[in-house]
Amino acid sequence: MKIAVFMDSLKGSLTSTEAGAAVKEGILSAWQDAEVVVCPFADGGEGTLDAFLAAGGKTETARVSDPLGRSVEASYGILNDGTCVIESAKAIGLYLLDEGERNPLHTTTRGLGQIIEAAIERGAREFIIGIGGSSTNDCGIGMLQALRFDITDKQGNPVEQGAAGLEQAATIAADHVIPGLSQCNFLVACDVQNLLCGANGASMVYGPQKGASKDDCQKMDRWMERFAELVKEAYPNADPNAKGAGAAGGLGFAFRTFLSAKMRSGADILFEKIQAQELIESADLVITGEGRIDGQTAMGKAPVKVAAMAKKYHKRVLAFAGCIGEGAEKCLKMGIDAYYPITSESMPIEEAMKKEVAYQNLKNAVEYALRQMDQDA
Repeated sequence: MKIAVFMDSLKGSLTSTEAGAAVKEGILSAWQDAEVVVCPFADGGEGTLDAFLAAGGKTETARVSDPLGRSVEASYGILNDGTCVIESAKAIGLYLLDEGERNPLHTTTRGLGQIIEAAIERGAREFIIGIGGSSTNDCGIGMLQALRFDITDKQGNPVEQGAAGLEQAATIAADHVIPGLSQCNFLVACDVQNLLCGANGASMVYGPQKGASKDDCQKMDRWMERFAELVKEAYPNADPNAKGAGAAGGLGFAFRTFLSAKMRSGADILFEKIQAQELIESADLVITGEGRIDGQTAMGKAPVKVAAMAKKYHKRVLAFAGCIGEGAEKCLKMGIDAYYPITSESMPIEEAMKKEVAYQNLKNAVEYALRQMDQDA
């Protein structure tokens, strides 16, 4: 029995690598003779770097600014083919901030631009950028400033950091961008389809989880709309209504407009890099999962991407999650044969989120499911 494991992270509890290890332990507790192949998996958010490096590559580091301008050492990867993989959250992630520090009016994407610059200086020209998990809503102006785009106010001064800078922006120029940037190709890994502005835009949908009040979200939405109009004057092809433009607080819009980036599902990009098709084809069972399985999962997140490929080869797919939410049944139509919560309803969420508890719960849930399969056979 060969089992292929593609676990996304359980945010706040387990990385994709840790989740995969827990699943493997659970499998071997039930089926001691099983051959288990674990591939850390991600769709552009937390765990993206580890997932790509599992296919072969090395880790590099750069000293950059965190979302509040403090110095932090951020890792990125260089794959064996020379492609640079950047997990944006390593520099601008929400997890880098305490709850009281979260405020997208002032959090900046500058650190992401600094990682890109460091990689270019080391010779990278092909980039895969995972933009999930950001704490920012600045439409990428911090990143662009780090890459030497000039975004200034009416007095010719650089705008301030964070979404507040969007309100101040009056001119945009690319006369001083860093050497080598024009030679680079950017592929953005993202599973978010939100437009830049409006009720389903970056500010209104994701602002609250990044620390913004309702009033702040409304202001930022207006500022983004105005900024997009300003950008159009310099870049007529700028499209704030493109799918994914609102991803990561407008980073999708910035990458597409200023860096001519292409955007694709992170899961699809990863599948190609790790040659997942061959592994799934040779497996007898496929196991996947993430922190929460619900209706959003069915809209193209990592577990259903795994399931879709598995069904091409008529493989059974089991999914495990920290919790099961509304609409999870939709996943059963997307290739997942059965899904399992790893946490009992009686367990307090604070306890369930502890790393050691989540690890044990996942291991136990997998072992139970496989033993149940034996009984049902």
